[in-house]
Amino acid sequence: MTPTLAKIGLFEIAFAALLGWALIAHREKPGSLKRFGVIAPRRILQCHLDQIMMGLILIAVGLAVDDLPLAIAIALVFGTIMNPLLFLPEAFSNTVGDRTWFKGLGLLSVLAMSGSMVAVAFYAL
Repeated sequence: MTPTLAKIGLFEIAFAALLGWALIAHREKPGSLKRFGVIAPRRILQCHLDQIMMGLILIAVGLAVDDLPLAIAIALVFGTIMNPLLFLPEAFSNTVGDRTWFKGLGLLSVLAMSGSMVAVAFYAL
């Protein structure tokens, strides 16, 4: 399972690279993303950067830790994917952050990420 983490991390970075096109469009022609419903382009930048960092975390764990237990790996993948993706709904809505489902998903995502990283650290010892 552990080498799979590194591969998933590569896909996260690839997704971040694709988001880079939206950032270029916004920089070259401010307001161009509005026709797609984007009201907060900065959230796309946050997702882009966070996806890169989370992808690198998965690659590092995948290469550094042998035979990571499946439960830890699943929680880690969920956290690294969901954390950055939660910025995207906020690019399209100023009120989505107030919704119960969004807050719950955000909390679950942070718990999965922080809990699994602590578990990875202890497992690696």
